[in-house]
Amino acid sequence: MQVVETNRRGHATRFAEDAARRGIDVVVAYGGDGTLNEVATGVATTETALAVLPGGSTNVFARTLGMPNDALQAVDLIVDALDRNDISPIGLGRANGRYFTFHTGLGYDAAVVRWVEQRAALKRYAGHPLFVLASLKTFFMDFDRKRPHFSLQFEDGHTVDEGYFSVVMNTNPYTYLGNRPLDLVPSTKLETGLSVVTFKTMNPSHIIRTLASALKGGGVKEKPWLDIQTNVKAVTASDSRAFPYQLDGDYLGEVREVQFEYVPNALRLVRSHPPL
Repeated sequence: MQVVETNRRGHATRFAEDAARRGIDVVVAYGGDGTLNEVATGVATTETALAVLPGGSTNVFARTLGMPNDALQAVDLIVDALDRNDISPIGLGRANGRYFTFHTGLGYDAAVVRWVEQRAALKRYAGHPLFVLASLKTFFMDFDRKRPHFSLQFEDGHTVDEGYFSVVMNTNPYTYLGNRPLDLVPSTKLETGLSVVTFKTMNPSHIIRTLASALKGGGVKEKPWLDIQTNVKAVTASDSRAFPYQLDGDYLGEVREVQFEYVPNALRLVRSHPPL
């Protein structure tokens, strides 16, 4: 067994790629969702499997898999899964060539992540309250709510012309608020296509009603201000002006176009199921 420590963005991907080249059977990713994304990117489309060990502030993907948020408990599940050889392929999303495990956010969602990352030193200690503060600050002071930021063109011809805020999901829930999942599209599975939820307005009452519904569980329903597409294989977001986007919780800057696709069987995952 070899243990390596990352110290900058992109480091985990290079370690994971090296492990895959050397024919390592399993790489265990210990860290937050950003670290996990980098490791998944490094071993995607190889025979090296990924095991997920939560070590961040939210751990969306690990919790989606049913893993406990406690790393020591999660280790026991990983060991049990490896003893059973419980490893199976899953699909990943890909945005402009980069893989994502649970979601990519466009527009307002990404602007919130940008605000948090600018205060990275507080993220581990302030956690979810910091995201709530960021959401309010961005909504009222930092985000243009008067004009759409992008349009969406789906592979089946469906279009959305007034995109303010989109979440392209490879899993459900979208994220967690404390221990409560924000449940947008429950049918979103690792073995199916992507789900895309798009707000066509920044009307506060519409957003609050949608998020309240998500917190209740069971998903949200399509509304005049909310477009929901499921089992999506490809979609492109674009605009003449650059818009922000984030991927698995990492802010990636502003672009004029993002091309999304669902890649089936992209990653071999250690299925660390908790006991029933």
